[in-house]
Formats: sequence, C-alpha cells, structure tokens
Amino acid sequence: MASTRLAAKNEPEEPTLRLAVLIDADNAQAAVIEGLLAEIARFGEATVKRIYGDFTASASSSWKKVLQKYAIKPVQQFAYATGKNATDSALIIDAMDLLYTRKFDGFCLITSDSDFTGLVIRLREEGLMVLGFGEKKTPDAFRNACHKFVFTEILRSSSASELTEPPPEAKTKKKSTETKAATKAVEQKPQFPEEFVLTALEQSIDDTGWASLGVFGSYLTKLQPDFDSRLYGYKKLSDLVKAKKDLFETEERQTSGSNRKIFYLRTKN
Repeated sequence: MASTRLAAKNEPEEPTLRLAVLIDADNAQAAVIEGLLAEIARFGEATVKRIYGDFTASASSSWKKVLQKYAIKPVQQFAYATGKNATDSALIIDAMDLLYTRKFDGFCLITSDSDFTGLVIRLREEGLMVLGFGEKKTPDAFRNACHKFVFTEILRSSSASELTEPPPEAKTKKKSTETKAATKAVEQKPQFPEEFVLTALEQSIDDTGWASLGVFGSYLTKLQPDFDSRLYGYKKLSDLVKAKKDLFETEERQTSGSNRKIFYLRTKN
C-alpha cells in the first residue's frame, strides 16, 4: 500500500500519488473548482474525477458549466424521495467500489456534509490518505477525520469569473457583490492559535532543540487537520514562521552532498 504522506511534491523524482476526486454537488461550490484542482495537484494526480448530484435541478447549473472544461465525470442522481439524499449514497457506493480496485493511494472528498465522516474513517482503515475540502461551516467530525482538511474559502479567487448567467442588467451588480463576498471570506482571518502552534513545535524538536519545517508542519496537521497558514494571511508555513519573529528563531542548513537547504526553527528564548 502506498504511503499516506501529506507533504506536497517538491522533487520531480518523488512518486505521484493516484487520487480519486469525488465531489458532492449538493454541498460544494463550482466557483472554487480551479483552485481546488490546483490544490489537489500538490498532493498527487487526480486520476478519477467524479461529481454527484441532480444536474436537472437549477441548483446544479453552475457545475454544468465547468464539467467539460475540467474533465469531471458527472454522475446523475435523481432524488427518489423528498428529504432523502440519494447523492450521498451514490458517492459512498462509488467510493467503496473504487477502494476495492486497489488502484488508488488516496481520496479527495469535496463536501461540507458530516454524513461522509464514516466513509473517511473506513478509507483510512484501509491505509489510504483522505483529503477533505469544504466550507468553514463543515462540522468538526468530518474535518478531524481527514488526514488534511482544506477550507474552500481560501481557494476561491477574488477575481473568479461568474459561473452563472444573470440577466444583462443585473450581471455587473451581481458579479461585484459576489466578488466582495469572496474577498471578505478570505480577509476575515481567525485569531492565530499561538499556544497550539508552540505546543506542536515543542513536540517536534530534536535533541538539539530545533525542528525541521517538514516535521513541524506534519505534526501540526496530525494534531489539527484543518490547520492552514493561508487562514492567517500567509501563503506558506515558512512565510508564517518567518513573520512571527517574536515566537520563532529560524535558520537554513545546507544538506550534505547537495545544494538543497533545509529550514529549521525553534522557540525564541
């Protein structure tokens, strides 16, 4: 079984993880699809891309506009009864079918629905990596069940083009309103969890009192799968660490026999 490491690929010789991307159209926004697929590409190759929903419904109209462009296979699922979510069942059945092919190293589940928590747990029991993507409203149960959870608000480009076609007279106004809403969602940064981060660093250090950035980042994710430096205004974890000069001391060390440098940090005395 392939490794379930979470580090994004930096070296071309690293093996590419085969990922199955399953999207719950009822609980995901089409506006984030470009950023979403770019984020998934950091972890591996999306060898399967499927989306589940009732595409005859008006609520799914925005998804219909991007399926062909991004080569996403739609799985039509009619609602058999009011109040019953047939989409969830179809996605779970497909996930289990894909699991038993033994062709995948991990799954990417795009949803804000906690009903998929049991599926995540089952996939992890098989030793597969599970990446979750959803809105900030996603319940803790689903977020914490994943190896890594990414908030889709940070993937939404403030300049994203409108995916729906409003009447001409309302198009400019609607685009401006939704752009401002998307920008506001990104700009509203949560309070930086200083105590949590320092505790994680304390658990990551070696005998010399230093921790490599890779080990530190991995430990942060294990403790809190939805931790993301972008939530606090920093593109990368290294940028966050460098900016917090009151908390961390940093240094870069040359790797023996190569030109590669490794970033290290420790708590500032």
